[in-house]
Amino acid sequence: MAELVPTSRHAASSLAGGSAQPNSSRFPSPLVAVEYVSALGARHWQNILTALVQVWANKARSLLTTLGIIIAVTSTITVVSFVQGFGNYVTDMLRGFGTNMMFVFPWTGDDHGFMIGRITMDISDVRAVAARCDKVRRISPLVFAAATIEFGREKIEAAEVQGATEQFQPIRKYFVDKGRFFSPLEVDNGSYVCVLGRNVQSLLEASDQIVGDFVYINATRFRVLGILEEKGNMMGENQDDLILIPYTTALKLSPMSQYFMPFIVEATDEKDIEECSLQISRVLRECHGLEPGTPNDFRILRQDEFLRDFDRVKIIATSVLAGIVGISLIVGGIGVMNIMLVSVTERTREIGLRKSVGGRRRDILFQFLTEAVVLSTVGGGIGIALGFAICRIASQHPAMVDIPVPAWAVALGLSFSAGTGVLFGIIPAFKAAILHPIDALRHE
Repeated sequence: MAELVPTSRHAASSLAGGSAQPNSSRFPSPLVAVEYVSALGARHWQNILTALVQVWANKARSLLTTLGIIIAVTSTITVVSFVQGFGNYVTDMLRGFGTNMMFVFPWTGDDHGFMIGRITMDISDVRAVAARCDKVRRISPLVFAAATIEFGREKIEAAEVQGATEQFQPIRKYFVDKGRFFSPLEVDNGSYVCVLGRNVQSLLEASDQIVGDFVYINATRFRVLGILEEKGNMMGENQDDLILIPYTTALKLSPMSQYFMPFIVEATDEKDIEECSLQISRVLRECHGLEPGTPNDFRILRQDEFLRDFDRVKIIATSVLAGIVGISLIVGGIGVMNIMLVSVTERTREIGLRKSVGGRRRDILFQFLTEAVVLSTVGGGIGIALGFAICRIASQHPAMVDIPVPAWAVALGLSFSAGTGVLFGIIPAFKAAILHPIDALRHE
């Protein structure tokens, strides 16, 4: 009777509500779900451990197999880090000049390249902009000239001389390291004074004692008021290779420059740069008598626009270079696929034994797929470590900029290597999964 009770209960439940049992199986209790997830995690963890054991048991073969992936990930990390490092260096340098700076200069053609006649821009335009644009904080005209500078027995041919006002210093962030900058009074009087860049000082073979002494620019004696802070190179141009003098004095050296006088502007704030640009355009169009519809006879280059363009170029360059270098991952993936096919052949009897004791196709598939992913990920990890080492060593060089490795580049390298393992490991894993157990056991 005791044995019939469970049977009768089962029969009663089946007759009374046939849907009770299916509902309970369709919606398992939380405890059953937790047990299922734990078992699944344990199975995958066991596959990972098995894969690591296989990698360690065949160290030389695994290293040669992942060599392509190691080289690809190392190259990707290195290239991306170098591009980002140099890009950040240039971006920081440009931001150091101020993102609210603009450069205005005469322009001899419209946006389509058509000539629009004789173009002039003089000091009256600069003064009109300074007086009528409330979003302009500072402004300085610029006069460019090439001159010969002499000090003692040393001479520099075709040295770059720039004429400006005292406002040039805070606008361009060209501060003096020794001595002082020229004053507004010296600008108004057209005094024969100058400030030297560090490279000019070096070419003249002069010490800091040159401050207060005299140099000759185009055979005219100038008193050296100061020496500028060292700026270094930017895009192949030495920023320390210049001589600054008052623009009024520069016009005496180059009188024709009074008709072609660009100027630099600093807006009141970065958020006001758009309005400041519009104000400058309106004032210059009125000063030049341009009718509506007539193209501007000047151009305004904005620092913030240049920064945005440079960031765009940096992103494109990083993507293209990383993509080109990443092609080598295909070569590494083919090597992983080849070695996994060899592994399937070598372990055919093992596959047969697993299937004969109840191993399912998906278990075999996941085991070999996990081995391929682990093998590729180990290669990716080695590549990341090598990339870090190369960037760290390169950063130690005195002439090299700081080269940090972006976190997203590390994630990209790991994801690429793991993805390569999945892509090129699926065929060997599928081949292992479809083996017939009897044929596998007979394999010699």
